[in-house]
Amino acid sequence: MRIKPSRNFLVGLCILLSLGWLYYWSWRISSGRWGHNALYDNQGFLLKLDGSLPLELMHKYGNLSKGACKPGFAAAKMTAIYPKFTKPAPMFLDPNYKRFSKINRYLPPFGVRLQEKLIDILLAATQSYGLGEKLDSMKCKRCIIIGNGGILADKSLGQKIDEFDVVVRLNNAPVKGYEKDVGSKTTMRITYPEGAIQKMEDYESESLFVLSAFKALDFKWLAHMVFNQKLQ
Repeated sequence: MRIKPSRNFLVGLCILLSLGWLYYWSWRISSGRWGHNALYDNQGFLLKLDGSLPLELMHKYGNLSKGACKPGFAAAKMTAIYPKFTKPAPMFLDPNYKRFSKINRYLPPFGVRLQEKLIDILLAATQSYGLGEKLDSMKCKRCIIIGNGGILADKSLGQKIDEFDVVVRLNNAPVKGYEKDVGSKTTMRITYPEGAIQKMEDYESESLFVLSAFKALDFKWLAHMVFNQKLQ
């Protein structure tokens, strides 16, 4: 049996199509796709990440000797791919973290919503928000991040790695017994509860323990460590 569409149905369908058409073209205009290819995505990043630096910076850094520290290079490179970039955020949370207004809007790992009181207690107890006096006083720091894969095995790069000012290691990546390939220096070890080294004697005595919190429970875990409390 064939049913003839009612007048109200046709009117509703026309309105729906009209709204869809208006929404589509408003999106085309707002996203910069009207008549030409957009250069940036909705967050302001270049769609084509060529990362080219301004000529004066290319000249400045190009004249430095190989391996030399490049002051401001990271910020300049970031600006090249993200024009909205202004200045680096602090490496670690400090008591003034609430000045970043958006950080309180989102739950971990995108923010600290509902964790502010516990974070304030932890920051008051640790009272250390930098790399240490020596490193913080350096105008330029050469940094390297050592991953946990086996690509460094039998490469004998340990001495080269130790020449960097800041050596970052992740989770429970071993160092003892592998110094020839991975180096012996550890400035900081970034981890989360499930990936952390379990035995205190396996931590480097001069390194920083850096928590990368993904969930609310991670902050509670850190509090138990800081205040030497037994985990339930």
